[in-house]
Amino acid sequence: MTSREKTATLGFSTRRAPAMARGGRPGSVDRWLAGKLLEASGDPPIAIVLWDGEEVATGNVTPRSRMLVRNRGALLRLFRNPNIEFGDLYSAGEVDVEGDLRVFLEAVYRGVNEAAESASLRSHFARTLKRPRPNTLRGSRENIHHHYDIGNEFYTRWLDREMQYTCAYFPSPAIDLEEAQLAKMEHVCRKLRLRAGETVVEAGCGWGGLARYMAREHGVKVRSYNISHEQVAYARQKAEEEGLSGRVEYVEDDYRNISGDFDAFVSVGMLEHVGTDNYPQLGGIIDRVLKDRGRGLIHSIGRNKARLMNGWIEKRIFPGAYPPTLGEAMRIFEPFDLSVLDVENLRLHYAKTLEHWLDRYENNLEWVRNNFDERFARAWHLYLAGSIAAFTTGSLQLFQIVFARATDNELPWSRAHLYQP
Repeated sequence: MTSREKTATLGFSTRRAPAMARGGRPGSVDRWLAGKLLEASGDPPIAIVLWDGEEVATGNVTPRSRMLVRNRGALLRLFRNPNIEFGDLYSAGEVDVEGDLRVFLEAVYRGVNEAAESASLRSHFARTLKRPRPNTLRGSRENIHHHYDIGNEFYTRWLDREMQYTCAYFPSPAIDLEEAQLAKMEHVCRKLRLRAGETVVEAGCGWGGLARYMAREHGVKVRSYNISHEQVAYARQKAEEEGLSGRVEYVEDDYRNISGDFDAFVSVGMLEHVGTDNYPQLGGIIDRVLKDRGRGLIHSIGRNKARLMNGWIEKRIFPGAYPPTLGEAMRIFEPFDLSVLDVENLRLHYAKTLEHWLDRYENNLEWVRNNFDERFARAWHLYLAGSIAAFTTGSLQLFQIVFARATDNELPWSRAHLYQP
């Protein structure tokens, strides 16, 4: 059973909202507010169902999905700030979705993307003034703690065996998540052209799976930096169990404190947490620690056009997160004459990865409810489904950027090395 088929059986309401006394019967103002919400969202093919069962839709469009608003207070909050309030209201059950949550979100994202193209100057300034939480030394630690230190068991319930919490690589869409995450790590290693005996520094190691893979499969020595205490503890334990402690070092510290000389620099899934103001500093660190024939890879969620992360995700799920455009990412490389050799966009690979995560999450939903609560369970369901929609609609991209020093001429003539058996 797919995640789409299972949605209706998970306790996320699939029935039309019953009439509710709270807020009284909807009036003309309520219907006007609902219509304006649809208009501001680009008139997507959805309907808003008010608390007495009355449906508000756009023109003659047949709705593909319905949003159930339980009371007038929820409608007013949605109208005031839909970017944040929808997530909070959905988590609390005051707003629900009839049918497939992913279909609903894809329709909304497409509408919002179109509406954003013709947004007013006032809306532009509103987005500009709202910035993510700062990624200072202290702020970064607090931001990472908020998301990653909520218990390793939670993540083991729906990630792969290697605990890869980043986009997998699917040479074939038919392979499973375990195979795809191993393929991702091998894809990264081939892009870095690792050779036995070399040294690698990793900025932001997650639960340490890539570092162990590089050491085990390619014979390199790795030093990995991470500020999540729980992740570092897990990574050290796994390295000890696998007999890799002498070849992999996990350092509980900020990337800004990286030191040493290395043949390769790698960062998978950390740039989103750096912040564009800190990109020149990150570039300086890379320039300082990379050897003359050194090369590197940065793997990051990104965008085609500069835009802030969804306000609710940035506030409730990923504080401090910002997905950069390729132009913004160049602030890392240009000041230090680092040559970008290759850029690959794995957007649909991330959508496929998230589909696997969502299926596994839904299979463990009862455990999540029992160990956290219903609001938390619904919030993470929304986050995972919404992330799929963001990648399938092109709101988000996934960039892998390979780079080296400008004077390095020991470069491959083609991409053949990436795909040879």
